Amino acid sequence: MKLTVVGGGSTYTPELIDGFARLRDTLPITELVLVDPAADRLDLVGGLARRIFAKQGHDGRITTTSDLDAGVADADAVLLQLRVGGQAAREKDETWPLECGCVGQETTGAGGLAKALRTVPVVLDIAERVRRTNPDAWIIDFTNPVGIVTRALLQAGHKAVGLCNVAIGFQRKFAALLDVAPSDVHLDHVGLNHLTWERAVRIGGPGGEDVLPRLLAGHGDAIADDLRLPRPVLDRLGVVPSYYLRYFYAHDEVVRELGTKPSRAAEVAAMEKELLEMYGDPALDEKPALLAKRGGAFYSEAAVDLAAALLGGGGSPYQVVNTYNNGTLPFLPDDAVIETQAAVGPEGAVPLPVAPVDPLYAGLVANVTAYEDLALEAALRGGRDRVFKALLAHPLIGQYAYADGLTDRLIAHNREHLTWA
Repeated sequence: MKLTVVGGGSTYTPELIDGFARLRDTLPITELVLVDPAADRLDLVGGLARRIFAKQGHDGRITTTSDLDAGVADADAVLLQLRVGGQAAREKDETWPLECGCVGQETTGAGGLAKALRTVPVVLDIAERVRRTNPDAWIIDFTNPVGIVTRALLQAGHKAVGLCNVAIGFQRKFAALLDVAPSDVHLDHVGLNHLTWERAVRIGGPGGEDVLPRLLAGHGDAIADDLRLPRPVLDRLGVVPSYYLRYFYAHDEVVRELGTKPSRAAEVAAMEKELLEMYGDPALDEKPALLAKRGGAFYSEAAVDLAAALLGGGGSPYQVVNTYNNGTLPFLPDDAVIETQAAVGPEGAVPLPVAPVDPLYAGLVANVTAYEDLALEAALRGGRDRVFKALLAHPLIGQYAYADGLTDRLIAHNREHLTWA
């Protein structure tokens, strides 16, 4: 089994490698290729990856290359973890929206649109090259904004599934609080990527007992602290929102906070520098503890589970993924990409039936889906007017003066990545 990671020079990659090594019975990789244009980073990450495999007794071969076509040739699955423009572009995404009084974040609001505009054309080019080499290969997208990128891939006819670590993070957190195995926890996870709610937490499968009321009663303070939301909000909702909902439920508070501290991009850039120095140590043969602060918790387990299921070698029968709606949420178009529990196998991901969604959540989901429609149109066709319309449609913006100012800033800060600009 050959698996290729595009963006293999990421500081995330050792987390992924550790999962491949530990879970080799679930996903028996014989060849792993790390592809990245940054040769210096790739050498450091590739060296540590080989040492991790060796320490854990994995006999798979790890190779590195900057040649995308060679790297994806004959791959059974290609995992995308890109950051077009690097942390420098992320730094801008997190700062210039604040000038207009809007949240600055790399996947939400104006910054998220900027990332989509930079990313979608690059991902589609990669996917076409994968298809030319091996049309049967699965593409697993971990590249943000996952919902928009996955929709672009699916609309272009690629065999693609989107993946995020939010759901598996909740699953592991709830399992620890309940003192049960993570595999016993089934989430009623509904919404869009980075816009989801856990409406039920069931033990033993989709039809199991819902223990969410017990979780909120016994551990509501801890859950609220993790989300940085007041406990009464959780009690009144009766659900657990993704931590990304804080950008919606406490937007002005978040904007004030972001204006008083260094950006997350600056923090991550400093962390990455330290991590790359560690990766260059020939004695290091395991992922360092610092990597846990980088983000992406349980990313490797989610990736292994999904790849194994798609390639027919195992994996959990039900997984939270990003895929076509296809009537699952009747208030959305069939070709909207939702994040939901699905049955996953070699034929792809089929969403499980979803109970009717309360208007409190359905309204926001429909609004953001409309924004994503316009965002994808702007990413595919370009143009100032399309960017403006996408920003005006976003519920965190929604005023023409804000949308105008943000459009000018977005184009100015991303001109080198926008061929039409």
